[in-house]
Amino acid sequence: MNRNQEQVIAIAAVVQAASLVEQLARTGDISADASEPLLKALFIQSPERFADIYGHARVNLSVGINHLRAILGRDPQGMSPDVTRYALSLLHLERKLSKQPAMMDTLGEGIQAASRQADHFSIGHENTIAAVADLYKRTLSNLSFRIHVTGNPTYLQNPATANKVRALLLAGIRAAILWRQVGGKRWHLMVSRSRYLKACDEILGQTAEH
Repeated sequence: MNRNQEQVIAIAAVVQAASLVEQLARTGDISADASEPLLKALFIQSPERFADIYGHARVNLSVGINHLRAILGRDPQGMSPDVTRYALSLLHLERKLSKQPAMMDTLGEGIQAASRQADHFSIGHENTIAAVADLYKRTLSNLSFRIHVTGNPTYLQNPATANKVRALLLAGIRAAILWRQVGGKRWHLMVSRSRYLKACDEILGQTAEH
């Protein structure tokens, strides 16, 4: 796996988190197949290999990769503009977080505590989701920049849905941190579109067909 592919996987995970937040806010429901790889990555703090974080990216991050391709190709195909807004907001929030070392420490400790819930119950269990959501609420919700999620109030006012939204936002922050760690920069989304699109196609296994 090359550096372009690593950057694309990380930013695709950000976009997938944004997409799932938009879907939850609008419909109250998301696929566990799409959400659990993102949540699982929260608890992988010291991976031996980059590929261990999200596993098989073509399978686990297909939603994010396809949405990223649409954004980079400027062909959103009816995709909600909220997906792009949430993704860019996650990148902005991560930059704010990076200047708060004490909050980073609190997040690390909180994720370790939540991982015990995940081990005891499961990654997608409501107790695990609630622990991760509470961690987001105690930390990132207190920064000067906050992500405003819009959608159907019936779903957003449901505590279980609100917890899932916060848990996915934290998973998106984890992906944004990873993107920066592998050299991702905001301007890459503007000037590196062609190489990011190429990396998307390589990950999706489409290059052999071209």
